[in-house]
Amino acid sequence: MGRGKLRIYLGAAPGVGKTYAMLSEARRRAERGTDVVVALAEPHGRRCTAALLDGLEQIPRLRQDGAGPDGAGPGGTGAAGAGGRPAGSRGGGGPGAAEADHGAGGPDGIGASEGSAGAGGSGEAGRPEGSALSAGSGEMDVAAVLERRPAVAVVDELAHTNAPGSRNPKRWKDVEELLRAGIDVVSTVNIQHLESLGDVVESITGVRQQETVPDEVVRRADQIELVDMSPEALRRRMAHGNIYAPDKVDAALSNYFRPGNLTALRELALLWTADRVDEYLQRYRSEQGIRSTWQARERIVVGLTGGPEGRTLLRRAARVAARGSGGEILAVHISPSTGLAYPSPKELAVQRTLVEDLGGTFHHVIGDAVPEALLDFARGVNATQILLGSSRRKPWQYVFGPGVGATVARESGPDLDVHIVTHEEAAKGRGLPVPRGVRLGRSRSVAGWLAGVLGPVLLTVVLNAQHPRPEFANDVLLYLFVAVVAALLGGLLPALASAALGTVLLNYYFTPPTRTLTVADPGNLVSIAVFFAVAVSAAAVVDLAARRTQQAARLRAESQILSFLAGGVLRGETSLEALLERVRETFAMGSVALLERESDVEPWRRAGTVGPDPAGCPEDADVDMPVGDHMMLALRGRVLPAADRRVLSAFAAQAVAVRDRERLVGEAERARELAEGNRIRTALLAAVSHDLRTPLAAIKAAVSSLRSADVSWSAEDERELLAGIEEGADRLDHLVGNLLDMSRLQTGTVTPLIRDADLDEVVPVALGGVPDGSVVLDVPETLPMVAVDPGLLERAVANVVENAVKYSPDGAPVMVAASALGERVELRVVDRGPGVPDTAKERIFEPFQRHGDAPQGAGVGLGLAVARGFAEAMGGTLTAEDTPGGGMTMVLTLRAAGGRPPCRPGLPATVTS
Repeated sequence: MGRGKLRIYLGAAPGVGKTYAMLSEARRRAERGTDVVVALAEPHGRRCTAALLDGLEQIPRLRQDGAGPDGAGPGGTGAAGAGGRPAGSRGGGGPGAAEADHGAGGPDGIGASEGSAGAGGSGEAGRPEGSALSAGSGEMDVAAVLERRPAVAVVDELAHTNAPGSRNPKRWKDVEELLRAGIDVVSTVNIQHLESLGDVVESITGVRQQETVPDEVVRRADQIELVDMSPEALRRRMAHGNIYAPDKVDAALSNYFRPGNLTALRELALLWTADRVDEYLQRYRSEQGIRSTWQARERIVVGLTGGPEGRTLLRRAARVAARGSGGEILAVHISPSTGLAYPSPKELAVQRTLVEDLGGTFHHVIGDAVPEALLDFARGVNATQILLGSSRRKPWQYVFGPGVGATVARESGPDLDVHIVTHEEAAKGRGLPVPRGVRLGRSRSVAGWLAGVLGPVLLTVVLNAQHPRPEFANDVLLYLFVAVVAALLGGLLPALASAALGTVLLNYYFTPPTRTLTVADPGNLVSIAVFFAVAVSAAAVVDLAARRTQQAARLRAESQILSFLAGGVLRGETSLEALLERVRETFAMGSVALLERESDVEPWRRAGTVGPDPAGCPEDADVDMPVGDHMMLALRGRVLPAADRRVLSAFAAQAVAVRDRERLVGEAERARELAEGNRIRTALLAAVSHDLRTPLAAIKAAVSSLRSADVSWSAEDERELLAGIEEGADRLDHLVGNLLDMSRLQTGTVTPLIRDADLDEVVPVALGGVPDGSVVLDVPETLPMVAVDPGLLERAVANVVENAVKYSPDGAPVMVAASALGERVELRVVDRGPGVPDTAKERIFEPFQRHGDAPQGAGVGLGLAVARGFAEAMGGTLTAEDTPGGGMTMVLTLRAAGGRPPCRPGLPATVTS
């Protein structure tokens, strides 16, 4: 029995029509005779979507004891997607709130097309609140589906979290079980529920998605269909009431469903789907062995030599890519597999940074034949264009070959466009001398031997064909020219072979008596001897010059590498990983690792690695470079010549310096933390000297007055003095409590005892220290329990509320309201005070900070710092927002307890702010 196939409808936001498209597909398959059942569908109270269920077999849902509707039903999540967030809260009314509501995700389907849903009032805009249109409530009955064994099962909302006690914790695991049983599945998911995009979506919408599905689960789907809709059309559907209940529309449109949010989410969905399509294309090309380019997407490969023209090429490529949407830039540098690379490492580093700033990627490829390596790379990434700079060679240098650009253009074929870009460095010559001599490469060595061996033979044939024959002196000069050419091309050995062979041929064919090796004329013998000596001398001089040229080029490359290393490391611009990558590129190695150990008996451990399969100990490396007793640079790939080890030792020393600098940075951070602790202690002393002394002075004065024998106090005066003592003692108790709490937070000794608690029991206790009538409380009893430390929560709420009461004007009580938001519960403390500018919203949570003109006796600025510390210790957050109409709202977010499902947005859990 084979594995079933998975088809997913992917949407950018709730309301684009995923559920509608899924059920339409189910009906089409059923009409074709396929055995289709609806294992679980969430119409969300939308009549057009619910109508598609008519005629389809539905598996009854599995009800959970004590678990209410799971977000499917009418009057449940389907009717109120906005959650209970106030209109002014960021992200309120959006799917980040409602969608996390027990996995339902808020309404994420949609009715029929916009015309049928909204036109003429025939859509859902006029549906009554709580109308019963859902397929039921509860979780999917996986066992029943497996027993029924249909050909296709429809399962909505892949990212949903099942109720406690279910067969699997997540719905996608239910789907995996169905697929393993050979059942095809059609499902839906929103782009914001992909696990890898959680941070991106939160930065766009301000809402953290709690319901997620691993990307790999969606990527493994056999088919992914994007359900797309423009932001304007989606907002019109929202305004018509086709997505959320009418009383939630305004909040949703002004928060989560803003045009900018929807546009960004739509772009995420389009790009993610495009990448998935590209994976399908690459896989198909690989399976079919297709090497030709399919121009489905513009990919521009930029060939970099390391010369200064590279920046011009990259900017030109960026302009070409910008002409069409989705263009991609891939910069590639090809270095030889033998020894050091000759281009400037500093210039390559600048170009690497530039291409990354332009949104492209940098690649390093090893290859001796540059045109072949460049074309292989371009075809491997399915590139559509190759962009090269016009050659920097001088005109006379073209005698050695047509050049990389011409060769690539000739060999590219019809599937790759090759652009040759002019630049200021064209035809000015290469910045580095061309190395010759011992490292000429295979092609040049072959050319030298051909010239040295075949050249004299061909010259002999040509001269013998001449009538009349040239003079003997001219013959000697021509053979000398051939020997010099062999030296220029192949070095010393081909030149010596050419000189020896030329000597024999001159003697045999052109020295009387011919056709013998005898020399009759002594003058001819001298000429032959002089020819051989001059040829050998010329070959030696040419070879020596080539060696010196190569050495100069090598030394220049080494000096540039060392200069770049020294400057970058001293300026702190090079990370350990970047430095090791530079080692790998410079020496054309497979992997590089920096090994370290504490002592001679301790095992080696990797401090940093680049490349695949790095060495774990010096014995595993092809090249090892010790630095001191306890550090080692280990390279794998090939054995380096001795000449390269000098530069490698410099790299190793710099790697150790970078490692030491990273340690120093860590120590500096710890020193900064100590300095911050000292600052807090200094501020603490100042607080003790002033804020503790003030209530102590009042208490002492009152006590002294009461004990005075000279004054007879009335009963009313005594009550006032005792009230002053009690007030001062309360202030002292509150201040000392905050100081102790702050000390515990600074030392990390706060250990919360998390248990399930009801907000309606904890919050009223926390309000005991505020004046009567200064707070309006709205904490519904229907809220889910929260997983908190009740003692820490009480202190946190008390500090936040007392701070709000201090800054609230007379006659404007502070609002304290709570609401459920998926797997979270929010407690909002709203005041109508002067508010805090955005630049100071984080600073007010720092210890000993008071914003602006704080009232006298407002404390030492620890209340909010302690409250945030306690909130984070319990796994929650405390943030500040502007109150619509003026003031500040403190939002305390807590985790809902796992033992009780979150309340439904349809219940009266709204925030009165």
